[in-house]
Amino acid sequence: MTDFAQPAVVPSVETDQLAVDTLRFLAADMVEAAQSGHPGMPMGAAPMAWTLWSRHLRHDPADPEWADRDRFVLSAGHGSALLYGLLHLFGYDLPVEELRRFRQLGSRTPGHPEYGETPGVECTTGPLGQGLGMAVGMALAERMTAARYPEVTAHRTYAIVGDGCLMEGVSHEVASFAGHLGLGRLIVLWDDNEITIDGAVGRSCGDDQVARFAAYGWHTEVVPDGTDIEAIDAALTRAKGDPRPSFLAVRTVIGHGAPGVAGTPKAHGSPLGAQRLAQAKERAGWALPPFTVPAPVQAMCAALAAVGGAEHTSWLEEFATFDALAPERAAQFRRAGARLLPAGLLTALEGVAAQAPRATRQASQACLRAALSTMPELVGGSADLAGSTGTECGEVVHREDFTAGAIAFGIREFGMAAVLNGMSLHGGFRVFGSTFLVFADYLRPALRLSALMRQPVIYVLTHDSIAVGEDGSTHQPVEHVESLRVIPGLQVLRPADDAETALAWELALTRVDGPTALILSRQALPQLDRAHTGDTAADLSAVYGAGASADRESSVDAALESSVAGESSRRVEIVSTGSEVALAVGVAEQLEADGYVVQVISALDRSRFVADPSAHTISIEAGSTAGWAGLVDLAIGIDEFGHSGPGDEVMARHGFTVPAVLDRIREYLDGAP
Repeated sequence: MTDFAQPAVVPSVETDQLAVDTLRFLAADMVEAAQSGHPGMPMGAAPMAWTLWSRHLRHDPADPEWADRDRFVLSAGHGSALLYGLLHLFGYDLPVEELRRFRQLGSRTPGHPEYGETPGVECTTGPLGQGLGMAVGMALAERMTAARYPEVTAHRTYAIVGDGCLMEGVSHEVASFAGHLGLGRLIVLWDDNEITIDGAVGRSCGDDQVARFAAYGWHTEVVPDGTDIEAIDAALTRAKGDPRPSFLAVRTVIGHGAPGVAGTPKAHGSPLGAQRLAQAKERAGWALPPFTVPAPVQAMCAALAAVGGAEHTSWLEEFATFDALAPERAAQFRRAGARLLPAGLLTALEGVAAQAPRATRQASQACLRAALSTMPELVGGSADLAGSTGTECGEVVHREDFTAGAIAFGIREFGMAAVLNGMSLHGGFRVFGSTFLVFADYLRPALRLSALMRQPVIYVLTHDSIAVGEDGSTHQPVEHVESLRVIPGLQVLRPADDAETALAWELALTRVDGPTALILSRQALPQLDRAHTGDTAADLSAVYGAGASADRESSVDAALESSVAGESSRRVEIVSTGSEVALAVGVAEQLEADGYVVQVISALDRSRFVADPSAHTISIEAGSTAGWAGLVDLAIGIDEFGHSGPGDEVMARHGFTVPAVLDRIREYLDGAP
């Protein structure tokens, strides 16, 4: 597909200045009306943002979801008022009433940009550095899309970052990754204003950022005057012609034009105040009422938006030609973009169950390979642990060939998760990433954004308990499953064998409104016999204990029928997850020999578990008991760190054997009413 040329509609010098002032004062007016916010960044960065949007960004305000649009990420999300001003000027569905409601409950102009709340906002930013990570993910998704569908792919990814974004560690991870892959259609502008909240950048950071990005393999350039639109335009044009990702350092003044605070931390996070704002407007010769967009700016933005609309129309015509020549590939493009599953996927997953014991990470690998056989848009990789996490899936992408589906993220857990978010947001792919469960702590901030943005990223987290063994307590997760369960919107699944692992992958792939964490074992687990599996994938799976009934309801009925008055205390329900379900079944056999009626429940997704109020309910899970305490009568788990040694010995040391668990349960039952 032909690349996008700069639009024939180019603003005059006078219109440029008027548009820049419009953006500056719309932002300052928003913050003043809300009496909270960040006016400094928008006032300093307005010229670079205007230059990008008026001369380079390929977008159609009438359709913010156009697949081949350029992506723009405001990584410095505290400057949200600048982005809202741009969206308003260019005709997105963001009327001036929403600007007046900046930072108010229920508005489409929240304090930091939030995906899904505002048309034209590509991702949720604010946690600094993650916007850059998501931009890298979008740029990688663009390269992989172009490799598969070159006929209909010609977009770029742009981002504006601040000093805080570049100080955060995730920026190092993703910038290194982007340079290694040579993501040449990624252009990052640095709002180099030398100010952080606490003071001058030099108080805490002396990095040569330009040299740093050059060392990563980026094209770099310095624009010494951030108000020079021609210089910014020329730098962007040169960046677009370079095969490497580009880093443009644009020197700006925070709070530009605001007397007494420009160039200081005072311009960062507080309203200018009515008097200072009036002085700033007077200096700029701005005599218009608050929230006013001058007619010449309105006309210019409408003309530029029309150019984007025409580009979109041309793309639709090119797609129609592509559809006629390659209908199967075009249908696949549409299906993947709509996140619809291919025919045959669920049947493929059903065929992975084995007879012999094996680790659920190995069962997961079988599921992944089965899914990949029918779902080419499923892509992902690991943080240098593909062999250990069961996520090896063929050739990896590299700067010379992006047709593969495997991604070597390197030892960059946080960066991996941020990139996955960007790829998911870009569209056209279902993505997964993997590491050891204990290292979920390294990627947690990006996983949280997956949930906040409702992105169906799949996290494959293996080596799920102290049974990891010889690697010791540093590698043995204890609190991690529980800590993941408290993240709103994250589906946490801990399967017990092959059948449940296949069910977990089915749940993960059919879910399109949020992320899933698959919690998988290192050690081999037996294949369990089931008395009953729910009629839908969302149901819990009831697992055989010795003599257990076919399902939960019939078990209750049988217990009631066989109990004489006063013997309902003989009913026990054991709920467990993952590798401890087999242990629970062994315990149930012994309890039934004691005369109890026992039902074992495998809580693949604990959020769906509801205890039986007419039974003694006991949980068994090799992890923190914090979340179980309010759900069951007795929670058996681990609330301390593990030890180094063979996994079975470490489990025994912490009481995870049939005799040890039986002793605890019998002690409880002997004292229970």
